[in-house]
Amino acid sequence: MSRIPPIDYATASPEARAEHDRELELRGRMTNMKRIMLHSPAAHRIYAEWFTLRDLLRPTLSDRAILLFSLAISEASHALVPSTFFRRALVEAGQELNAPVPTADEAVLIDFGKALVANANAVPDELWKKLATRYDEATLVNLVAFAGIMVATTIFTNVVEVDLDPELERYVAVDHTTTT
Repeated sequence: MSRIPPIDYATASPEARAEHDRELELRGRMTNMKRIMLHSPAAHRIYAEWFTLRDLLRPTLSDRAILLFSLAISEASHALVPSTFFRRALVEAGQELNAPVPTADEAVLIDFGKALVANANAVPDELWKKLATRYDEATLVNLVAFAGIMVATTIFTNVVEVDLDPELERYVAVDHTTTT
């Protein structure tokens, strides 16, 4: 059970209810993490900037690349909720999860996601050079900022012990030792 309960819409502050309604209007769903985060509408809005950064990356990165990058960060962080969320997103996008074969660019992003979780102070120069040859400075800034929000999301879900949303249960990795 989550360490912090989700908001109760009926008794939530007007600001929390407004943010809840805005989220539903924008994205059509409300996850357990978001319902908990709505105890602080400001925190919810900050974490929702993930979508802004994703949209800024989209001209350069495919949705699949963004999802694989997010999944790599989530799995390296041992974060069940985000890992399962991104597994579902990949399945819903028609991807096979049992043996996804990343492109060369996707493999670099996956390696970067794993490396920055392992030690953000020690991302290998060779890996950074691979990124720098693929992406301009603005994209690199957005990529690192996006990764920061992903890491923050994994920290939030892990520390708060956010309950897995019921609709995600069927997407839990069979070998979930890296995501629990």
